[in-house]
Parts: sequence; structure tokens; C-alpha cells
Amino acid sequence: QVQLVESGGGLVQAGDSLRLSCAASGPTFSMYTMGWFRQAPGKERDFVAYIRWNSGASYYSDSVKGRFTISRDNAKNTVYLQMNSLKPEDTAVYYCAASRYSTVRVLSSSSYDYWGQGTQVTVSS
Repeated sequence: QVQLVESGGGLVQAGDSLRLSCAASGPTFSMYTMGWFRQAPGKERDFVAYIRWNSGASYYSDSVKGRFTISRDNAKNTVYLQMNSLKPEDTAVYYCAASRYSTVRVLSSSSYDYWGQGTQVTVSS
């Protein structure tokens, strides 16, 4: 069973930066893609970004492209989400997720097999 633990959330002001971390443990060799999703109150869980463990190739949603950067440290089994120029609309619970898919685009939450507990990010205006 793969376990994912997020950290790094908090309360910041608009324009600030924040870095989220997701530490993976267990049989992570079976997971090829790591993703970040977010869910605001009363809304669906939305895709933010993903990264391939092996190649480092990444993909972003249009809403965060150019402001957020996803990266990974294979030695530490950790994935990061650097969030810059934060906006109030970025406020949400952010979830880390792991997928067994290695080549297709994994933009849907149903494509992910394991999830972290989530970390709250609040951006004040």
C-alpha cells in the first residue's frame, strides 16, 4: 500500500509563495506518475499538475501554468509543488496522488490509485 503525506500548507497573502511537499512510502516502484489536485469548498476536485517519476516530464492546468512548478526528488521519494504569485482563487485543500499510468495524460482523479490526506492552502486578498 502506497502512503502519501502532504505538508507545507498554510495561510498566505495574495502574491506570496508556498511550497507543498508530498512524501511517498511503500511500494512506490509501482507508481509512475505523481499528481496534485485541489478542492475548494463546494467544488469538485480539480487537476493542478502531474510529474513522471522517471523522466520528470510534467503537465499543468491552464489556471496554474507559469505560476506553479512541480518537481520531484527520487532519492527522497518526495514530490513538491512550488506555488508563486498566489491568488485568492488558489484557496483550496491540496491533495497529492499517485498513479500507475506512465504514458497517458492523467488529468482525472479517477486515474489515480492513492491519495494523501490533503493540506489546506488559504490565500487572503
